[in-house]
Amino acid sequence: QSTWGLDSCAHTLMASRGRDETAQLKAKVEEQLTRLLKQLSEVEEAHGSGEIDDDEYESMREDTLNQLREFQGTLRKMMAGNMTLVDSLSAMQLAIQAAVSQAFQTPEVIEMFAKKQPEALRQRLEELETAIRLSKMSAGAFRSQKLEILSALKTLGDRLSADEESFLATNMNETMAQFNASANSLGDSAHAEVIAIAGSDISRAKK
Repeated sequence: QSTWGLDSCAHTLMASRGRDETAQLKAKVEEQLTRLLKQLSEVEEAHGSGEIDDDEYESMREDTLNQLREFQGTLRKMMAGNMTLVDSLSAMQLAIQAAVSQAFQTPEVIEMFAKKQPEALRQRLEELETAIRLSKMSAGAFRSQKLEILSALKTLGDRLSADEESFLATNMNETMAQFNASANSLGDSAHAEVIAIAGSDISRAKK
């Protein structure tokens, strides 16, 4: 299954940019992303349980990441010049970038990030803290998932504590640092695009 239906949905939106059409398109985008992240999660689970070997894992994971890259390209085209979609789908664009750059490795965290769910991310972090205290997960897995969650929260504008900021700065690797720089850049460009489109609309209204 590819990004079927998204382009045609975007064309419909061009004709009528009402709230209902935007909501329908956003729902379709979320559905497609959820499917791809579930596929990625199933690959991880199959590898962890030994159902597939390392070569099969790498091949299947790369295939899913390629589908995410294709989806990212479609989403970027859909958002171009559309202020409503830039505002609605910017977090989803950043989450997909986190996945394809492999800055984030946890499908559930990527999905919460994409859907702008800081409360769910905080809940996930609490569960991780409990799991590490009870020795139910490795220190490495805890560190990498906590890093993803804190990075997602910060990108979504959630206030981090001093300890969380310190953890993020201390444990951030090069890939995560590059993603954060990219996230800031994308956020700035999205903001600039919104302002540019609004300015253009105002200019036309004055004529």
